[in-house]
Amino acid sequence: MISLVVILVVSVQLWPARGSHDVADHEAFGTGVRSLEVGLTVDLSRLVREVDERFLSVAIDSSLMAEEKFMYMLGSPKLRTLAKALSPSYLRFGGTRQDFMVFNPEKYLTRSHGYDQQKPGLSAGPEDSCKKMELPTLLEARLKKQWIRQQALLRKEDLQMKYRRRAKYTEYSVDLLTSFANCTDMDLIFGLNALLRTSNNIWNSSNARSLIKYCESQQYRISWELGNEPNSYEKKAGIRVAGSQLGEDFVNLREILQDSKLYHNTGLYGPDISQPRDHRKDLLQGFLTTGSQAINACTWHHYYVNGREATLADFISPQVLDSLGLKISEVLESIHLVSPGMRSWLGESSSAYGGGAEGLSDAFAAGFMWLDKLGLAAKMGLDVVIRQVLIGSGTYHLVDDNLDPLPDYWLSLLYKRLVGPEVLMVERLLLAGLQNPRQKVRVYLHCANRNRGYSKGAITLMAMNLAARPARLTLPALLWLSTVEAFVLQSDQPNEAGLYSRSVMLNEKLLQMLDDQTLPELKGNILPPADHLLLPGFSLAFFVFTEAEAAACQ
Repeated sequence: MISLVVILVVSVQLWPARGSHDVADHEAFGTGVRSLEVGLTVDLSRLVREVDERFLSVAIDSSLMAEEKFMYMLGSPKLRTLAKALSPSYLRFGGTRQDFMVFNPEKYLTRSHGYDQQKPGLSAGPEDSCKKMELPTLLEARLKKQWIRQQALLRKEDLQMKYRRRAKYTEYSVDLLTSFANCTDMDLIFGLNALLRTSNNIWNSSNARSLIKYCESQQYRISWELGNEPNSYEKKAGIRVAGSQLGEDFVNLREILQDSKLYHNTGLYGPDISQPRDHRKDLLQGFLTTGSQAINACTWHHYYVNGREATLADFISPQVLDSLGLKISEVLESIHLVSPGMRSWLGESSSAYGGGAEGLSDAFAAGFMWLDKLGLAAKMGLDVVIRQVLIGSGTYHLVDDNLDPLPDYWLSLLYKRLVGPEVLMVERLLLAGLQNPRQKVRVYLHCANRNRGYSKGAITLMAMNLAARPARLTLPALLWLSTVEAFVLQSDQPNEAGLYSRSVMLNEKLLQMLDDQTLPELKGNILPPADHLLLPGFSLAFFVFTEAEAAACQ
């Protein structure tokens, strides 16, 4: 097949902003009108790669189970509606506190918290089971208020790194979690406690065996992880586990699962190491040396910045966004050195570590990091990215304390509906005579999501403008004849102030749920065939070329 390569010229007109202070472009003040032109090479004839259909996945932080009554919030009809709209997806249940919890199969939570609810039997139909597990409105309101206070306590524990040893959870919490996954069409991954260890520092599997036995008795479909960020165990628990030993622990777990009729072929993922560098690389390589045959994918975590120090400038900095590409290359090299062909996931990821950056990680500004991470991770070879967090402790949620969707939720929802798993090549190309510009316009290209009704050959261009000034995207003649569906996300407030907003507009219309179980219709603006597109300042956009007839997307 002849490779078809086309050139797009992106013409970005820059001029001094009126009445605003653009933190990313402060050096341009007073320079008058400038023109920045960037060419893009695009190959529509072949795929770069294809990611998992659950590429964008989400997590529930294990902090929700630190006090079991808050697991009832998973019965919220609103939360279930929001989660189901993001399927197909993995649903990871894990985090720091998974290594400080034990399964205690003695009694149901309902007996001690006054909410008497019949355990859903396996004979009940799926719809009946989901209805039975719905949270009553009054209890939901009470729990949401209590959860705000609970989060303050959890943040204090995180700052002091003093975690309650061996918090207990019962069968009913497991029922609530699996019900949530089943009713939202998500594939559950449960994180087991790896800090239960023998005097010889070998993983003590007895508690995990008890949990697995219970889950098998209920026919719960679950994949598994073991431990969270083992490189930090010494700091958090005074225990150091070598990578080679951790690998052997995973082999032990895999053998336990293989003895199960239900779980003998189930997924096992790990080691969920935090961003590998220095000694963490040694831990990862040691783990893979002994444990790579036990896992289905190698998981690691990534955050761009320290949440306690992050600034707005970090969230819209091209240099900060580019740092992910360097880290992906480094980690993939380490993985493939020991385990060639091993799949790699971002098993936990968001904008800022330490629970997020207050006022930023849950605001419109976070969308630039999130969309760029999705685009770059797919392009560079990661199969799944699990977003921290749908609900749980921290400030990087997809929903707020009232369980209403935040800007990154709407961005995730559009991604799910518009972007297919097939990655296409799009590269920036400097035009002759220009110095290297700071890349304020960033783009990624996929086939459109055919499961949402788009025809074969349709493509979706993801674009973001990190500058306050608008951008003009000049298209190649090849695309001039295609109708375009434009989905442009902007803050509900102008200029930099809007980057702190927790509300978002789609094509200048505010996005919000119609009621607790109804999402709004997400309609694109139909643009007639033309030779260019306009991208407003500080915006995120999806442009679907419905008649692109890309050979790779047929």
